[in-house]
Amino acid sequence: MPNSDPLFSPMRLGSTELANRVALAPMTRVSATEDGHATKRMASYYEAFARGGFGLLITEGIYPDMAFSQGYLFQPGIATEEQAQSWVKVVEAAHSAGARIFAQLMHAGSQSQGNRFVDSSVGPSAIAPKGEQLAFYRGEGPYPVPSEITAEQMDEVRQGFVTAALHAKQAGFDGVEIHGANGYLLDQFLTDYLNERTDAYGGSPENRIRFAAEICRAVREAVGPGLTVGIRISQAKVSDNHHRWSGGAEEAKTIFATLGATGIDFIHTTEYRAAAPAFDDGAESLALLAKQHSGVTVIANGSLDEPGTAVSLLETGAADVVALGKAALATRNWPHRVRNDLALDELDGNLFAPVADVKDWELELPA
Repeated sequence: MPNSDPLFSPMRLGSTELANRVALAPMTRVSATEDGHATKRMASYYEAFARGGFGLLITEGIYPDMAFSQGYLFQPGIATEEQAQSWVKVVEAAHSAGARIFAQLMHAGSQSQGNRFVDSSVGPSAIAPKGEQLAFYRGEGPYPVPSEITAEQMDEVRQGFVTAALHAKQAGFDGVEIHGANGYLLDQFLTDYLNERTDAYGGSPENRIRFAAEICRAVREAVGPGLTVGIRISQAKVSDNHHRWSGGAEEAKTIFATLGATGIDFIHTTEYRAAAPAFDDGAESLALLAKQHSGVTVIANGSLDEPGTAVSLLETGAADVVALGKAALATRNWPHRVRNDLALDELDGNLFAPVADVKDWELELPA
């Protein structure tokens, strides 16, 4: 077992004091009420990770408006004050167990496979995502072709993110993470084959990152310095695991420098393997490229189950915080186990069958 001390040093992330550098990565669990309210069940789920020693919890993607943003049936929302109020019990449970908690704000765009408000979707261009909808999130068949989002609808999306962030602040969250990864709307703008726009939001990497940067800046200005703000960025997508930015490291430089200049506090990179080179012609990971070019704190996610790999990212300066997804689902007290040199558990595939919702046995708090 390597020296795990770097994982357990405290730090300040924006306006948020973290007890350690191990975060729970956001994971869709489709366990809200049908009308998007967080439940006591969800509060118990997040509390388990807080009691397990995770210093920061990042929620599953929460839809920010009552138009095109919802991506999954039984996905939680924070578009209304009533939805925001339902999150108070989740925030209080996390805080009472010693963790900080950020709300991840997600607009599904053309990758939506369940929306109770509308029967259609929008994207940067009228191009469907690759692949098929996910059965364990109650989807089936190919993604439909979206409508090309209009300038007026883009204004509504910006305002939706701002309103949702203010609702998160009202609910007591310590921060918000804007979802710009994994094939959802903001990532669709960034993706060359999904974005064929000829206006200021299409074409060059500078144009394709513009919408995400505008939303980051708008949220930052709206919530003030008391709420930590960041964005999640990836190359791969839910329906296209092997996608890479065609412009390589130069495109990464443009993306991360642009986002870093918006006033946000952190960038959260997620790759299949966080420590692996982002591109074939270079040795730098996506997290390291974000660190080099953004000037902000970096959270790294992707196959960090093995503590030595997580520690190395911190020790080399490629990241400031590590975020665990499937490793956290396998071992909900991963930080406690690692700190005390105890064995880690294997992931139980039943977590995703038949639907990837919160199971009864997950609600038991770890020892």
